[in-house]
Amino acid sequence: MPTLSKIDKFSNFPEWYHNILRDADIVDIRYPVKGMIVWRPYGLKALRLAQGILIRLLEETGHQEAYFPTFIPESVFSKEKDFLEGFGGETFVVEGTMSKKFNERLLVRPTSETVMYYMWNLWIKGRKDLPLKMYQVVNVFRYETKMTHPILRVREIMGFIEAHTAHATTREVEEQIKEAISIYKQFFDSLLLPYFIVKTPPWDTFAGAEYNYDFVTAAPDGKGLELGSVINLGQRFARAFDLKFLDSDGQYKFVYQTCYGVSERVLGAVIAVHGDERGLFFPPAIAPIQVVIVPIFREGEEDVVDYARKVLKILKESGVRAHLDEDTEHSPGWKYYYWELKGVPTRVEVGRRETSSNTVTIVRRDTLEKKTVPLEKLVDTLKETWLQIEAHMKSRALDYLKKLTIIPHRQPRTEKGLIVAAWDGTKECAERLEQEYGRSVLGEIVESPIELPPLSEFESLCEKQPDRYALLGVTY
Repeated sequence: MPTLSKIDKFSNFPEWYHNILRDADIVDIRYPVKGMIVWRPYGLKALRLAQGILIRLLEETGHQEAYFPTFIPESVFSKEKDFLEGFGGETFVVEGTMSKKFNERLLVRPTSETVMYYMWNLWIKGRKDLPLKMYQVVNVFRYETKMTHPILRVREIMGFIEAHTAHATTREVEEQIKEAISIYKQFFDSLLLPYFIVKTPPWDTFAGAEYNYDFVTAAPDGKGLELGSVINLGQRFARAFDLKFLDSDGQYKFVYQTCYGVSERVLGAVIAVHGDERGLFFPPAIAPIQVVIVPIFREGEEDVVDYARKVLKILKESGVRAHLDEDTEHSPGWKYYYWELKGVPTRVEVGRRETSSNTVTIVRRDTLEKKTVPLEKLVDTLKETWLQIEAHMKSRALDYLKKLTIIPHRQPRTEKGLIVAAWDGTKECAERLEQEYGRSVLGEIVESPIELPPLSEFESLCEKQPDRYALLGVTY
């Protein structure tokens, strides 16, 4: 029996998190390459369900899926100087085989701008080819110099969903940035995750970009978790890769570009934010098993098991991800504990009483509230229950983020958490804030999940009058 000690995730997040990943069969970290993990079927199913939501949102907004190779010739990778400097130190290199050295080194993609834009140079010719909106779902590799953490910071990023776009005008590219932010808001909202949206400072912007927005939440240890980025690349890559189109005025012009990506870290955030002392807690939308059926019967009561199988059939025919636990070696109580640990949002209990009355008993993972309903109302009641669970999870997650967000003039400073401070946007003031609070400036807050007090209430460490909020934190 997997056991999760009664560990408070806020006081000992690393131990709680690693126990969850192991005991709930999410990943196995025993593979002998640091920062590369093995995904177990249950964890991979949850990841694929989450990815499916984002892929649907991309497809609905006109993005088309493509695939580009893993290896990038060094001559192609080095075309954009800032990109080369930004990623050169963490990019893996292939110099040959066991018996042969290549004429040119091949770089293993840390992200796909260079390999994609090399091909776009061959595809983009005229105004009719724009806008170009593509995405791919691939593994990317980065030699992280920070300490690795399963799912949260790894060297093989699993199933990275990166979108790239090209446009004819700056107005179109700004509209695309807004669309990308909207896509990500819908995605993270569907996972019931609270987040800040910050515009990163110029000195901490994606290599080769004009500016970028980050979605940031907090892990229980108070560290910031970057959920995803939306990046305006401007024309830097277009100039490096000669991405031009023949405009309607007969002039060749460089395109404007954006890119945005989300990795498996988003599932790590779901685990960290929604899990509790009983284990995982998956939102119904991405739970590999939305309902577990636990028959309660004595030896010889085969009719109870048959009734439970009937319930399973009804659920599966209705598109519900359901599982019937027919294990005879363990008690119902053991099964309750086990499936709560696995994060199943609802349980259906079927015993002698339910079999005789043609009913089922539904139990919520969050409140353990029980409700007995006629079998014909099972599916509708489950859907209503999931909406209630989602509302509760969303509210609880927001309270959780509030707990980890420090507004210094209103509450005592603590050793962990994200800090909101008044800022004038300058690097000089950012350095003062970082020295004062012991955390890095992650960016200017452009959208907050919690109401912030007026800037006039904040202590100012800036020479100029602060006109924006800064979010500070230690990140994974």
